[in-house]
Amino acid sequence: MALSSTSLPKTVVISVPVLVLSAAGAAIFLFFLLSSLSSPPPPCICSTSPATVTTTTGGFSGDTNFQSYKRERISATVDDIEWVKSQIEANGLHMADNVLRKGINPRTRQQQLQDLLQFKGISHYEGEEAKNHTALPCPGELLVEEHHSNYGEPWAGGRDVFEFLAESAHLTPYSRVLEIGCGTLRVGLHFIRYLNPEHFHCLERDELSLMAAFRYELPSQGLLHKRPQIVKGQDMDFSKFDSGVMYDLIYASAVFLHMPDSLVWVGLEMLAGRLKPIDGRIFVSHNIKFCSRLGGEECTKRLTKLGLEYLGKYMHDSLLFNHYEIWYGFRRTTA
Repeated sequence: MALSSTSLPKTVVISVPVLVLSAAGAAIFLFFLLSSLSSPPPPCICSTSPATVTTTTGGFSGDTNFQSYKRERISATVDDIEWVKSQIEANGLHMADNVLRKGINPRTRQQQLQDLLQFKGISHYEGEEAKNHTALPCPGELLVEEHHSNYGEPWAGGRDVFEFLAESAHLTPYSRVLEIGCGTLRVGLHFIRYLNPEHFHCLERDELSLMAAFRYELPSQGLLHKRPQIVKGQDMDFSKFDSGVMYDLIYASAVFLHMPDSLVWVGLEMLAGRLKPIDGRIFVSHNIKFCSRLGGEECTKRLTKLGLEYLGKYMHDSLLFNHYEIWYGFRRTTA
């Protein structure tokens, strides 16, 4: 009689290390589960209704149902326009009346100027609507940027001058700057954009340059809100500027070349007390013949009498074109 074989049940063997690890994992999972259940839910920071924002752009005011945001105004305000008018009036500037007309076709700058002069301006409105919101029609010579060619160097070179002067004088937006003869703001625009409002001052005698600054450059660059103090004057008359202002930088780019030496010294005497001691800088471009013509020793004596010290000659290379400028630096040594 054959014996039947009987199968024995299989035995699963679990080692002690595996058992310990499994228990530890279960304990960790249980800890985090209990922690999450016991923690209060985060507070709700959502609004139950969309935010309502009132925006004002270009004179238009309206409500929008977009997420709340804050941004600076872009277009000129009523105060900006009134400021331009007051500056033109205060400086005694004038320009011919322009009778606006309906549109013109695109043309070269010279053709545009001829058209603007012939038809006295440009307008896309008729009748009473032809009176624009500023009541300050812009002269055609400015619209075609003729004033950008009134320099011996490219208009773009103004950026080079700004970079050199701002870095050499270690300026910050809180600094105060005075330019003697800012012209049509070839350099000044960059200072105005960089500095805080009202911190850029300029003395300029040419009326067309002043009109270009107020009526074209500042509005076109969106810088009316910076309120630069640009004053019509000549013969180094700084009486219209606040006597309490101390400047971090005073500069004259190719201006002293066209003045009698005696007038330059008068200006330096007036400005020496307006320059911050030690850290303030005066920079003059091209040459200082008003000083060198006296001889080194005599020039040093005059500067010392004014409390000024000659710092030396600086050369600045242009990034934009094959050109460099020469500048001469001075500082105030006495408080």
